[in-house]
Amino acid sequence: MSFDEDTALRRLADGDYAGRIAETWWTPRGPLGGYVMAIIMRGLMLALDDPGRQPRSLTVHFLRPPEAGPVRVQATIERSGRSLTSASARLEQDGALLGLGLATFSAPWPGPHLSEAPMPAVEPPGHDQEAAGQLPEERRPPFLDMVTFEHRFGEVPFSGAERAETGGWLGLREEREVDALSILVLADAWFPAPWARLEQLAPAPTIEMTVYFRTPLPLPASCLLGRFRTRLVSDGFFEEDGELWAPDGTLVAQSRQLALLLGA
Repeated sequence: MSFDEDTALRRLADGDYAGRIAETWWTPRGPLGGYVMAIIMRGLMLALDDPGRQPRSLTVHFLRPPEAGPVRVQATIERSGRSLTSASARLEQDGALLGLGLATFSAPWPGPHLSEAPMPAVEPPGHDQEAAGQLPEERRPPFLDMVTFEHRFGEVPFSGAERAETGGWLGLREEREVDALSILVLADAWFPAPWARLEQLAPAPTIEMTVYFRTPLPLPASCLLGRFRTRLVSDGFFEEDGELWAPDGTLVAQSRQLALLLGA
């Protein structure tokens, strides 16, 4: 099925939206968090129904991992001003609350363009195809078949590296424009940065994740350059900061998540 089919929602009589979690986006522990965020974002965008107000941020707290199968999105417009809209969402499955989301939508505002986040100089996409330090075949989660990877930053996972940094070129295998939904997936698709410092697999479920959308969307179909870094692992938790650039050097999105490192 296509990405749009895997994130599709239909409006219910009570105003909520019905969708389905697809098994194709599975990780070692449930579906990819960015994929779940994409379903929540679609519900929020349907509730807003205003193409002039683009997504600016989405924060999701993951309460429990979904199972494959039907889900319900309850999207609420909390406030809509002259230019900016704030909205919330609840993701439920079989009556259980799975996730809570808060989003901001806005038309562009006049102001200067100041940037201190240049795209790192790396080999362009098309070289070193699929060299993403992938897991052994017996540990390979299904969602890796939905995304392409070309490694550019850091060491391969479980190599005992000195830095928790990773990333490279990545994109959906499906030919599709880059929009807020696909950005949410790509912001979470690379293996967790701390894995480079470990020597064996430790599942890393996301507790909370925020993505900021930093350029007008959509963009033409292309890979994005992602760089993901962690500075502290403590009490089982780690933070991961991410950046995604378009091939022309435009900073497309920034992300930050808090996750667990289980059994490390």
